[in-house]
Amino acid sequence: MRLSRFSALLCTLLLATAAHPAATAAGEWDDIAAKARGQTVYWNAWGGDERINAYIAWAGKRVAEDYGVTVRHVKLTDTAEAVARVLAEKAAGRTEGGSVDLIWINGENFAAMKKEGLLYGPFTERLPNFALVDFKNKPTTLVDFTVPTDGLEAPWGMAKINFVYDSARVATPPRTIPDFLTWTRANPGRFTYPAPPDFIGSTFLKQVLIATTPDPDALQRPVSSDAAFKAATAGVWAFLEKLHPYLWRGGKTFPASGTAQMQLLDDGEVDIAISFYPSDAASLAKAGRLPESARTFVLDGGTIGNTHFVAIPFNARAKEGAMVLANFLMSPEAQARKQNIEVWGDQTVLDVAALAPAARARFEALPKHPALLPPEALGPTLLEPHPSWMTRIEAEWQRRFSN
Repeated sequence: MRLSRFSALLCTLLLATAAHPAATAAGEWDDIAAKARGQTVYWNAWGGDERINAYIAWAGKRVAEDYGVTVRHVKLTDTAEAVARVLAEKAAGRTEGGSVDLIWINGENFAAMKKEGLLYGPFTERLPNFALVDFKNKPTTLVDFTVPTDGLEAPWGMAKINFVYDSARVATPPRTIPDFLTWTRANPGRFTYPAPPDFIGSTFLKQVLIATTPDPDALQRPVSSDAAFKAATAGVWAFLEKLHPYLWRGGKTFPASGTAQMQLLDDGEVDIAISFYPSDAASLAKAGRLPESARTFVLDGGTIGNTHFVAIPFNARAKEGAMVLANFLMSPEAQARKQNIEVWGDQTVLDVAALAPAARARFEALPKHPALLPPEALGPTLLEPHPSWMTRIEAEWQRRFSN
């Protein structure tokens, strides 16, 4: 039932996309690029990973070379920081010349900005490279945590929860959420997860929610009441109460980020870590930041997956420059480099099979690694719950477990 509702929504969005061609007219795009030249784009994006920061710097350099647009990376610890800034500017009547030109965003932050009228657009149909996106096989490029994107954010990359482990120390990793409790009891102190609202920690909670809630279909709709939230999440808190005493440091403290958690794995303090990038283990092992014995596994029955995007605030100072940057980020050049495990390892949003031969060759030449699972081994992708669930779960987690 959940999939049928999602499929109906997707069909509507695909028909809308077909009715309004994604590729803008060449003349219009030339005008956008001309206005963008000389602009400075303040790109607010999470800054907690050296590989991603280096990739953003490279993209900024390429956009400067090709379009004369300067990119400044405003490094965030939480995307909500940028959302709050734009909201404050709107409240103060600052409808032009805003401090944020582009935001790396998805999920509850996108839902909040869309609801409050804080986004510019629709703009994605004006970007030539939007036509290269694989809408059919990657439907979350049009639906963000059950919320239609409506052209207000441009897809940038694909994410899917997976687990990284050291095969030199773990012979048989857990393959279900209940198995994690069994495994941690047998291996106390050897697993943890980042503290919410870190997105990896929050997504682990959503994975637990899907596994323990009585009615998973209800998660595709907004939280209807306090009573409904309490009933749906009771299993989450019961599971975590049993799990936490067996976590790293007895569950009394948690790593602040996915990067910090992965460092614990590299240091040998834990044996299993959580990632949102299926190529993370391979990329980090290649970079010498994980042992070569690092491997990847996913859960039986599927793990949560989504798309991450870039969006332009309603009052951005450099809207054209932001569109030029967003378009470049969807180019085969930028997407193939991003998917390279020696650079980042983030999966492409493009329909690679439909690309021109030279563009497709960029992906075919990407390096391989034993820790990199083939696409068919990643299992089913579970849909994200509606953002209202995550907002409340994060708050409840803080109330119960934050020290």
